[in-house]
Amino acid sequence: MLLAASKVFDKFKPVIGVNTDPERSEGHLCLPVRYTHSFPEALQKLYRGEFRWQWRQRIRLYLEGTGINPTPVDLHEQQLSQEQHSRAHIRADISGPHLLPVRALNEVFIGESLSSRSYNINKVAHQAVEEILKIAKKHGSLTMPLNTELVQKVTNDYNESLLYSPEEPKMFFSIREPIVNRVFSSSRQRGFSSKVCVRSRCWDACMVVDGGTSFEFNDGAIASIMIDTEDALCTVLLEE
Repeated sequence: MLLAASKVFDKFKPVIGVNTDPERSEGHLCLPVRYTHSFPEALQKLYRGEFRWQWRQRIRLYLEGTGINPTPVDLHEQQLSQEQHSRAHIRADISGPHLLPVRALNEVFIGESLSSRSYNINKVAHQAVEEILKIAKKHGSLTMPLNTELVQKVTNDYNESLLYSPEEPKMFFSIREPIVNRVFSSSRQRGFSSKVCVRSRCWDACMVVDGGTSFEFNDGAIASIMIDTEDALCTVLLEE
């Protein structure tokens, strides 16, 4: 789904995904899993108009600064070692913000080369919540009984607060491994925004779009990451 969506720039060209590997893939962006084995039923619903359009917002990216390369490296087409991945980028000096030829549907990762793998780093586990509540209770900040039901409720409420409609013109940002010392600090590690600007302080880094398209992002490069409703991807929601 992500690979197909990355090739579509026409706002009015619908993209419909089918989960071909439901045993190993959530397929969140695809049709419900039951249509994997009954796709003719999905086609009939589409033919009869038993669906509504859903415009999934996408992220556009601008690069500027020194030593950047707006030409993407397609990670789907090749498996590169770290050294090969670094050499695949040919640096160039581009003046002014340059709009990159991709739109991100799922994520934009910025970090050291070949560390761009999807991790659900924002959800918290029951164990973490339980330990925090125990500390709060120890310091007298929690008076209610600490039990499994409370831990479950707090965990679910927090994780659900991270969810929002794909049609909303906003994105969620998160710093995976913030550096905190006497030189650097990180007061806000996650949140919602319609635009984020990042200046690289890295020596061997890349910016990877939806896990498949890579751009060099080393010291001197500045990325502007934003939502523009003109980039929305046309998808469908079948009537159930």
